[in-house]
Amino acid sequence: MVQILASNCTSYELNQQMYKRFLLLSHVIYGILPNFMIPKHPIMNIAISGSGGFVGKKLSASLIGARHEVLAIPRHWFSLDHSTLADNLKGAECVIHLAGAPILRRWTKSNRKAIYDSRINTTQQLTRAMAQMKDPPHTFICASAVGIYPETGVHDENSRERASDFLGEVCTDWELAASRVPSSCRQLSFRFGVILGNNGGALGQMLLPFKLGLGGRISHGKQMMPWIHMDDVTGIFQFVLDNSAIKGPVNITTPNPVSNLAFTRTLAKTLKRPAFMPVPEWALKLAFGQGATVLTRGQTVVPGTLTKAGYPFRFHELEAALWDLIK
Repeated sequence: MVQILASNCTSYELNQQMYKRFLLLSHVIYGILPNFMIPKHPIMNIAISGSGGFVGKKLSASLIGARHEVLAIPRHWFSLDHSTLADNLKGAECVIHLAGAPILRRWTKSNRKAIYDSRINTTQQLTRAMAQMKDPPHTFICASAVGIYPETGVHDENSRERASDFLGEVCTDWELAASRVPSSCRQLSFRFGVILGNNGGALGQMLLPFKLGLGGRISHGKQMMPWIHMDDVTGIFQFVLDNSAIKGPVNITTPNPVSNLAFTRTLAKTLKRPAFMPVPEWALKLAFGQGATVLTRGQTVVPGTLTKAGYPFRFHELEAALWDLIK
Protein backbone atom coordinates (compact mmCIF):
# COMPACT_ATOMS: atom_id res chain seq x y z
CA MET A 1 0.00 0.00 0.00
CA VAL A 2 0.97 3.66 0.07
CA GLN A 3 4.20 4.22 1.94
CA ILE A 4 4.73 7.57 3.63
CA LEU A 5 8.14 7.48 5.25
CA ALA A 6 8.29 10.58 7.40
CA SER A 7 8.73 11.37 11.04
CA ASN A 8 4.97 11.57 11.59
CA CYS A 9 2.08 10.21 9.56
CA THR A 10 -0.77 12.71 9.32
CA SER A 11 -4.42 11.74 9.62
CA TYR A 12 -4.81 12.61 5.94
CA GLU A 13 -2.09 10.13 4.99
CA LEU A 14 -3.65 7.47 7.22
CA ASN A 15 -7.01 8.07 5.58
CA GLN A 16 -5.42 7.67 2.15
CA GLN A 17 -3.87 4.36 3.23
CA MET A 18 -7.21 3.09 4.58
CA TYR A 19 -8.99 4.24 1.41
CA LYS A 20 -6.56 2.32 -0.78
CA ARG A 21 -7.01 -0.79 1.35
CA PHE A 22 -10.77 -0.39 0.95
CA LEU A 23 -10.43 -0.22 -2.84
CA LEU A 24 -8.24 -3.33 -2.85
CA LEU A 25 -10.71 -5.20 -0.63
CA SER A 26 -13.56 -4.15 -2.91
CA HIS A 27 -11.64 -5.50 -5.87
CA VAL A 28 -11.07 -8.83 -4.17
CA ILE A 29 -14.65 -9.22 -2.97
CA TYR A 30 -16.54 -7.97 -5.99
CA GLY A 31 -14.01 -8.64 -8.72
CA ILE A 32 -14.52 -5.24 -10.32
CA LEU A 33 -14.08 -1.56 -9.54
CA PRO A 34 -16.43 1.18 -10.72
CA ASN A 35 -15.14 2.76 -13.93
CA PHE A 36 -14.60 6.16 -12.33
CA MET A 37 -12.21 4.56 -9.80
CA ILE A 38 -10.04 2.91 -12.42
CA PRO A 39 -6.91 5.02 -13.07
CA LYS A 40 -6.50 6.23 -16.66
CA HIS A 41 -2.68 6.09 -16.39
CA PRO A 42 -0.03 3.60 -15.23
CA ILE A 43 0.40 3.42 -11.48
CA MET A 44 3.96 4.27 -10.37
CA ASN A 45 6.10 4.09 -7.27
CA ILE A 46 7.25 7.69 -6.85
CA ALA A 47 9.85 8.98 -4.37
CA ILE A 48 9.69 12.69 -3.49
CA SER A 49 12.14 14.91 -1.63
CA GLY A 50 10.76 18.08 -0.11
CA SER A 51 7.37 16.37 0.26
CA GLY A 52 6.56 18.53 3.29
CA GLY A 53 7.08 21.80 1.44
CA PHE A 54 4.67 24.17 -0.30
CA VAL A 55 4.70 22.22 -3.57
CA GLY A 56 5.56 18.84 -2.09
CA LYS A 57 2.45 18.62 0.09
CA LYS A 58 0.07 19.42 -2.77
CA LEU A 59 1.93 17.17 -5.19
CA SER A 60 1.98 14.21 -2.80
CA ALA A 61 -1.76 14.54 -2.19
CA SER A 62 -2.40 14.80 -5.93
CA LEU A 63 -0.32 11.73 -6.76
CA ILE A 64 -1.91 9.69 -3.98
CA GLY A 65 -5.31 10.76 -5.28
CA ALA A 66 -4.25 9.45 -8.70
CA ARG A 67 -3.49 6.08 -7.02
CA HIS A 68 0.30 6.34 -7.24
CA GLU A 69 2.47 4.92 -4.46
CA VAL A 70 4.33 7.81 -2.78
CA LEU A 71 7.56 7.52 -0.81
CA ALA A 72 8.67 10.63 1.07
CA ILE A 73 12.45 11.06 1.08
CA PRO A 74 13.40 12.44 4.52
CA ARG A 75 16.17 15.02 4.74
CA HIS A 76 18.58 12.80 6.67
CA TRP A 77 18.79 10.36 3.75
CA PHE A 78 21.06 12.85 2.00
CA SER A 79 23.71 12.25 4.64
CA LEU A 80 23.73 8.50 3.92
CA ASP A 81 26.32 6.83 1.74
CA HIS A 82 25.31 6.29 -1.88
CA SER A 83 24.85 2.55 -1.49
CA THR A 84 22.45 2.93 1.46
CA LEU A 85 20.53 5.67 -0.30
CA ALA A 86 20.26 3.44 -3.37
CA ASP A 87 18.85 0.63 -1.21
CA ASN A 88 16.28 3.02 0.28
CA LEU A 89 15.17 4.07 -3.21
CA LYS A 90 14.81 0.49 -4.41
CA GLY A 91 11.58 0.01 -6.31
CA ALA A 92 11.11 3.70 -7.12
CA GLU A 93 10.14 4.17 -10.76
CA CYS A 94 10.27 7.95 -10.59
CA VAL A 95 12.22 10.30 -8.31
CA ILE A 96 11.06 13.90 -7.86
CA HIS A 97 13.55 16.23 -6.19
CA LEU A 98 12.01 19.39 -4.71
CA ALA A 99 14.15 19.97 -1.60
CA GLY A 100 16.08 23.21 -1.21
CA ALA A 101 16.79 25.94 1.34
CA PRO A 102 14.71 29.16 1.14
CA ILE A 103 16.07 31.74 -1.30
CA LEU A 104 14.36 34.93 -0.06
CA ARG A 105 16.79 35.82 2.72
CA ARG A 106 19.99 37.82 3.14
CA TRP A 107 22.64 36.25 0.94
CA THR A 108 25.33 36.03 3.56
CA LYS A 109 28.21 33.67 2.91
CA SER A 110 26.61 30.95 5.02
CA ASN A 111 23.17 31.44 3.44
CA ARG A 112 24.63 31.31 -0.07
CA LYS A 113 26.29 28.04 0.82
CA ALA A 114 23.02 26.64 2.20
CA ILE A 115 21.08 27.72 -0.90
CA TYR A 116 23.68 26.15 -3.20
CA ASP A 117 24.49 22.97 -1.29
CA SER A 118 20.85 22.12 -0.49
CA ARG A 119 20.22 21.94 -4.22
CA ILE A 120 23.38 20.85 -5.99
CA ASN A 121 24.82 18.51 -3.37
CA THR A 122 21.53 16.73 -2.71
CA THR A 123 20.96 16.31 -6.45
CA GLN A 124 24.42 14.78 -6.77
CA GLN A 125 23.59 12.40 -3.93
CA LEU A 126 20.48 11.21 -5.74
CA THR A 127 22.08 10.77 -9.16
CA ARG A 128 25.04 8.88 -7.68
CA ALA A 129 22.70 6.63 -5.75
CA MET A 130 20.63 5.96 -8.87
CA ALA A 131 23.82 5.02 -10.72
CA GLN A 132 24.34 2.22 -8.19
CA MET A 133 20.84 0.80 -8.52
CA LYS A 134 20.34 -2.41 -10.46
CA ASP A 135 16.97 -1.10 -11.65
CA PRO A 136 17.20 2.70 -11.50
CA PRO A 137 14.11 4.88 -11.84
CA HIS A 138 13.00 5.47 -15.42
CA THR A 139 12.26 9.15 -14.69
CA PHE A 140 14.03 11.82 -12.62
CA ILE A 141 12.33 15.20 -12.24
CA CYS A 142 14.45 17.84 -10.55
CA ALA A 143 13.34 21.32 -9.60
CA SER A 144 14.97 24.37 -11.10
CA ALA A 145 13.76 27.94 -11.60
CA VAL A 146 13.17 30.63 -14.19
CA GLY A 147 16.02 32.48 -12.49
CA ILE A 148 18.28 30.61 -14.90
CA TYR A 149 17.26 33.14 -17.59
CA PRO A 150 18.38 36.79 -17.80
CA GLU A 151 15.93 39.67 -17.37
CA THR A 152 16.06 40.74 -21.00
CA GLY A 153 14.31 38.96 -23.84
CA VAL A 154 11.55 36.36 -23.99
CA HIS A 155 12.62 32.86 -23.04
CA ASP A 156 11.31 29.40 -23.83
CA GLU A 157 13.27 26.18 -23.31
CA ASN A 158 15.28 26.76 -26.49
CA SER A 159 16.85 29.92 -25.07
CA ARG A 160 20.58 29.51 -24.48
CA GLU A 161 21.03 32.77 -22.58
CA ARG A 162 21.85 32.40 -18.90
CA ALA A 163 21.65 34.85 -16.01
CA SER A 164 25.09 35.82 -14.73
CA ASP A 165 24.05 36.42 -11.12
CA PHE A 166 24.02 34.08 -8.13
CA LEU A 167 20.63 32.54 -8.91
CA GLY A 168 21.66 31.96 -12.51
CA GLU A 169 24.76 30.12 -11.27
CA VAL A 170 22.74 28.01 -8.83
CA CYS A 171 20.18 26.99 -11.46
CA THR A 172 22.81 26.22 -14.09
CA ASP A 173 24.83 24.01 -11.74
CA TRP A 174 21.63 22.44 -10.41
CA GLU A 175 20.52 21.35 -13.86
CA LEU A 176 24.00 20.09 -14.71
CA ALA A 177 24.01 17.92 -11.58
CA ALA A 178 20.53 16.62 -12.42
CA SER A 179 21.59 15.64 -15.95
CA ARG A 180 24.07 13.06 -14.67
CA VAL A 181 21.58 10.24 -14.39
CA PRO A 182 21.92 6.69 -15.73
CA SER A 183 21.52 6.53 -19.51
CA SER A 184 18.26 4.58 -19.13
CA CYS A 185 16.68 7.37 -17.04
CA ARG A 186 14.61 10.20 -18.52
CA GLN A 187 15.61 13.46 -16.88
CA LEU A 188 13.59 16.67 -16.63
CA SER A 189 14.41 20.02 -15.02
CA PHE A 190 11.26 21.88 -14.00
CA ARG A 191 11.99 25.61 -14.23
CA PHE A 192 9.38 26.96 -11.84
CA GLY A 193 7.96 30.45 -12.07
CA VAL A 194 6.03 32.12 -9.24
CA ILE A 195 3.67 29.44 -7.92
CA LEU A 196 0.30 30.72 -6.75
CA GLY A 197 -1.45 28.56 -4.18
CA ASN A 198 -3.19 28.58 -0.84
CA ASN A 199 -1.43 28.26 2.51
CA GLY A 200 1.99 29.46 1.48
CA GLY A 201 4.15 30.73 -1.34
CA ALA A 202 4.24 34.23 -2.75
CA LEU A 203 0.47 34.77 -2.59
CA GLY A 204 0.34 33.73 1.04
CA GLN A 205 2.83 36.47 1.92
CA MET A 206 0.98 39.11 -0.07
CA LEU A 207 -2.60 38.54 1.03
CA LEU A 208 -2.57 40.14 4.49
CA PRO A 209 -1.13 43.53 3.52
CA PHE A 210 -3.34 43.66 0.42
CA LYS A 211 -6.45 42.76 2.44
CA LEU A 212 -5.55 45.61 4.82
CA GLY A 213 -5.29 48.00 1.89
CA LEU A 214 -1.52 48.27 2.34
CA GLY A 215 -0.47 46.51 -0.83
CA GLY A 216 1.39 47.98 -3.76
CA ARG A 217 3.89 47.32 -6.50
CA ILE A 218 7.44 46.23 -5.72
CA SER A 219 10.00 48.87 -6.72
CA HIS A 220 9.07 50.27 -10.18
CA GLY A 221 6.80 47.27 -10.89
CA LYS A 222 8.18 46.69 -14.38
CA GLN A 223 9.87 43.39 -13.50
CA MET A 224 8.10 40.41 -15.00
CA MET A 225 6.35 37.68 -13.00
CA PRO A 226 6.05 34.39 -14.87
CA TRP A 227 3.37 32.71 -12.75
CA ILE A 228 1.55 29.37 -12.49
CA HIS A 229 -1.45 28.14 -10.48
CA MET A 230 -0.78 25.26 -8.10
CA ASP A 231 -3.45 23.14 -9.78
CA ASP A 232 -1.53 23.42 -13.03
CA VAL A 233 1.72 22.55 -11.25
CA THR A 234 0.29 19.25 -10.03
CA GLY A 235 -1.44 18.73 -13.36
CA ILE A 236 1.84 19.21 -15.23
CA PHE A 237 3.57 16.57 -13.11
CA GLN A 238 0.90 14.01 -14.02
CA PHE A 239 0.95 15.14 -17.66
CA VAL A 240 4.71 14.64 -17.86
CA LEU A 241 4.52 11.25 -16.15
CA ASP A 242 1.99 10.19 -18.77
CA ASN A 243 4.04 11.56 -21.70
CA SER A 244 7.43 9.88 -21.86
CA ALA A 245 8.51 11.91 -24.90
CA ILE A 246 8.90 15.04 -22.77
CA LYS A 247 12.40 15.44 -21.36
CA GLY A 248 15.02 18.05 -20.57
CA PRO A 249 14.13 21.54 -19.32
CA VAL A 250 10.44 22.41 -18.91
CA ASN A 251 9.25 25.92 -18.07
CA ILE A 252 6.54 25.64 -15.41
CA THR A 253 4.73 28.89 -16.17
CA THR A 254 1.55 29.96 -17.91
CA PRO A 255 1.67 31.30 -21.48
CA ASN A 256 0.75 34.75 -20.10
CA PRO A 257 3.41 36.27 -17.81
CA VAL A 258 2.60 39.66 -16.29
CA SER A 259 4.56 42.52 -14.78
CA ASN A 260 4.64 43.04 -11.04
CA LEU A 261 2.54 46.16 -11.51
CA ALA A 262 -0.11 44.23 -13.46
CA PHE A 263 -0.09 41.50 -10.82
CA THR A 264 -0.52 44.10 -8.08
CA ARG A 265 -3.48 45.74 -9.81
CA THR A 266 -5.15 42.41 -10.52
CA LEU A 267 -4.76 41.19 -6.94
CA ALA A 268 -6.12 44.47 -5.59
CA LYS A 269 -9.08 44.28 -7.98
CA THR A 270 -9.79 40.69 -6.93
CA LEU A 271 -9.74 41.65 -3.25
CA LYS A 272 -11.61 44.93 -3.91
CA ARG A 273 -8.91 46.84 -2.09
CA PRO A 274 -6.69 49.79 -3.05
CA ALA A 275 -3.02 49.20 -3.85
CA PHE A 276 -1.25 52.54 -3.51
CA MET A 277 1.63 51.73 -1.16
CA PRO A 278 4.63 50.67 -3.26
CA VAL A 279 7.49 48.84 -1.62
CA PRO A 280 10.69 50.77 -2.43
CA GLU A 281 13.74 48.84 -3.56
CA TRP A 282 15.90 50.38 -0.85
CA ALA A 283 13.64 48.96 1.86
CA LEU A 284 13.92 45.47 0.40
CA LYS A 285 17.69 45.78 0.15
CA LEU A 286 17.77 46.90 3.76
CA ALA A 287 15.88 43.75 4.75
CA PHE A 288 17.39 41.17 2.39
CA GLY A 289 20.57 42.69 0.96
CA GLN A 290 21.38 41.13 -2.42
CA GLY A 291 18.61 38.62 -1.79
CA ALA A 292 16.15 41.40 -2.63
CA THR A 293 16.83 40.72 -6.32
CA VAL A 294 14.40 37.78 -6.01
CA LEU A 295 11.66 40.43 -5.75
CA THR A 296 13.05 43.34 -7.76
CA ARG A 297 14.06 41.41 -10.87
CA GLY A 298 12.10 39.10 -13.14
CA GLN A 299 12.14 37.24 -16.43
CA THR A 300 9.72 36.92 -19.34
CA VAL A 301 9.27 33.16 -19.66
CA VAL A 302 6.81 31.10 -21.70
CA PRO A 303 6.12 27.33 -21.60
CA GLY A 304 7.23 26.27 -25.07
CA THR A 305 7.58 22.57 -24.30
CA LEU A 306 4.21 22.23 -22.56
CA THR A 307 2.41 24.22 -25.24
CA LYS A 308 3.90 22.08 -28.01
CA ALA A 309 3.04 18.89 -26.11
CA GLY A 310 -0.57 20.03 -25.75
CA TYR A 311 -0.82 20.50 -21.99
CA PRO A 312 -4.33 21.89 -21.28
CA PHE A 313 -3.69 24.78 -18.88
CA ARG A 314 -6.53 25.17 -16.45
CA PHE A 315 -5.62 28.78 -15.67
CA HIS A 316 -4.37 30.91 -18.56
CA GLU A 317 -5.31 34.29 -17.12
CA LEU A 318 -4.13 35.73 -13.82
CA GLU A 319 -7.50 37.15 -12.77
CA ALA A 320 -9.19 33.75 -13.03
CA ALA A 321 -6.36 32.12 -11.07
CA LEU A 322 -6.58 34.67 -8.25
CA TRP A 323 -10.38 34.44 -8.09
CA ASP A 324 -10.07 30.66 -7.73
CA LEU A 325 -7.57 30.93 -4.88
CA ILE A 326 -9.20 33.78 -2.97
CA LYS A 327 -12.89 32.87 -3.33
